[in-house]
Amino acid sequence: MTSSLHTPQTAPPVSHDVNNPDHGAPVVVDDALLDLTWGPGTWGRTVFWIAVAFSTFQVITAAWSPLASQVVRSIHVGFLLLVVFAIAANHKTGTERLVLWGLGIFSFVVGLYHWVFYAALIQRAGDPSTLDIVVGSIAVALVFEGSRRLMGASLPIMCGGFILYGLFGEYLPAPLDHRPFDYVQVVDQMFLGTEGIYGTPTYVSSSFIFLFILFGAFLERAGMIQLFNDLAMGTVGHAKGGPAKVAVISSALMGTINGSGVANVVTTGQFTIPLMKRFGYKPAFAGAVEATASMGGQIMPPVMGAVAFIMAETIDVPYATIATAAVIPAFLYFFTVFAMVHLEAGKDGLSGLPKDKCPNAWLALKNNWYLILPLAALVWLLFSGYTPLFAGTVGLALTALIVLGAPVARLIGPYGLRVVFWIVLGLSAASFVEYGINGVATVIAVLVAILFFVKGGRETLRISIESMADGARNALPVGIACALVGTMIGVFTLTGVATTFATFVVEVGKNSLFLSLVLTMIACLILGMGLPTIPNYIITASIAGPALLALGVPLIVSHMFVFYFGIMADLTPPVALAAFAAAPIAGASGQTIGWIATRIAVAGYVVPFMAVYAPALMLQNGDPMADLIGFWPAVAYVFVKAIVAIILWAATATGYLLAPLNVIERIIAFAAAALLILALPMTDEIGFAASAAFIGWHYWKNRSRPAVA
Repeated sequence: MTSSLHTPQTAPPVSHDVNNPDHGAPVVVDDALLDLTWGPGTWGRTVFWIAVAFSTFQVITAAWSPLASQVVRSIHVGFLLLVVFAIAANHKTGTERLVLWGLGIFSFVVGLYHWVFYAALIQRAGDPSTLDIVVGSIAVALVFEGSRRLMGASLPIMCGGFILYGLFGEYLPAPLDHRPFDYVQVVDQMFLGTEGIYGTPTYVSSSFIFLFILFGAFLERAGMIQLFNDLAMGTVGHAKGGPAKVAVISSALMGTINGSGVANVVTTGQFTIPLMKRFGYKPAFAGAVEATASMGGQIMPPVMGAVAFIMAETIDVPYATIATAAVIPAFLYFFTVFAMVHLEAGKDGLSGLPKDKCPNAWLALKNNWYLILPLAALVWLLFSGYTPLFAGTVGLALTALIVLGAPVARLIGPYGLRVVFWIVLGLSAASFVEYGINGVATVIAVLVAILFFVKGGRETLRISIESMADGARNALPVGIACALVGTMIGVFTLTGVATTFATFVVEVGKNSLFLSLVLTMIACLILGMGLPTIPNYIITASIAGPALLALGVPLIVSHMFVFYFGIMADLTPPVALAAFAAAPIAGASGQTIGWIATRIAVAGYVVPFMAVYAPALMLQNGDPMADLIGFWPAVAYVFVKAIVAIILWAATATGYLLAPLNVIERIIAFAAAALLILALPMTDEIGFAASAAFIGWHYWKNRSRPAVA
């Protein structure tokens, strides 16, 4: 299996003991990737506390902004490399351990360079000193080595190729050549500017992405995963195919706090995959359902994957606009998975769990309603026009208040007084909007002091510290990816190479927009075989995004097109990392799971194409149908069309609708669905007619057939 960077952005819930750092360590899905456990004994405790310090630094800089952005970025990368090398060192012995610790400490010192020489670097901008070039060369080399140890060789090799292109591309034949750049210019671009390792991706990682990862870590520790599972079990666990539907709903809910598909697999999959197998689903199908549903977490509003934040920063639109555009596609994605498991259950006669064995969803919500408050506040802030940085800081502060306030609330006897207590804490967090962070910080400090003297208080403090460490560890793959991919962006902006591919795509698109879309899709899927979603999006958006925009595709739709196929690469064989993450849990081949997941996730491959020809699907202007019937009727029209097509495709894939389908019936169902997707004259009319005729005939044929329980 090809090494890649797809380590979870948010690790599964663990129960670390600071004195036994290996206890409950997260699952690592690829032996080529760095095992993200703290390590044994004193070494492990040391890196654990470094991770806590890392999170503390990020919270302070987000809440009070005491340092310049460029300084925060450089220290952020220094911390990332320190933790990566320290974790790597703790899995070695002897001299190699000391060397790796030395590299980690040296990386952190290099990360302080912009802080120490900040004023001087501004004064000599564009004319770097010899020391600048030496330190810059070392910094870039350390990012490459840290990335290789964390993720494997794929991404470093690709980025290294681009740096070589920047140095020697002048010798290539036209149109690939560029004007000469010497070594000093390249290092200046990589280290001293805002287009290299400290570019926009690192800015996004060092500000709000880290906060959102930390936010998810606190909520997971507070019991949000159990709440999601109880809600899913209580609502659909008893229905036909209930265990698989639980996987779909719980993974969708996890997507609201965890935008990492692989982390979602190893978190919810530990519960849902064995449950599906126990109730009759084949192991490979169970693993595929979980992998497909979990990958949807990255496109699941309100809190999507890290790419959504990078996209918002890249194209300079509010994050809420990105999340709004993803609402209907995300629903269609999960509706597809839901339809597939429902029909698969009907075909195999699989019933749900006994209702008395399912938890009471209402009771679970009643007992843990306060866990929803941070998420609700976060969503309100994001959709009210506040920046992700501000929304993430407030959400994290509210989460901290809830986690720290829970032991105090348990001491309050009457239920009414407990409600008053939570309302007061909520108002304390809300005061942030009006009075800033100092008031909230004071309340948190008071709660911390109280917890030293109440029952269960010190345990809560320990959990909070572990959440801080988990957040830093979970941020490693995202942060390192952003720093390393910055070298590619630096070469793109230095040489203008992105325009070469963009020009080619535009030329092809003059004759066939569809062919240009297919070329872009293939590029995303191929890159996704060795890269995770973040660098995949950044590279292809830099190259193909402008080309699609030039061909008349709306801005957000063009970037979402690239984003979606970057996600689908994690389900598409031969690599299909989400499928391989599910494989050991399911006890089935990763390749087999990947092929089944590809079939289940058909909407993920079709919806981006539909959105290009019908932008109303992403709530964007420019839809031809909107000119005829109005914007919202056009949205409803394309939504209904997609739903009908998905149902028919699910029936085609499973061979079952109300009853088993023979080969001819499956061909007819597929053809009717395909007609609804094609953007050609009369295809919609013929498709709707064919769909209605097929469904009506199938119902009439099986009207007397008893329904499967």
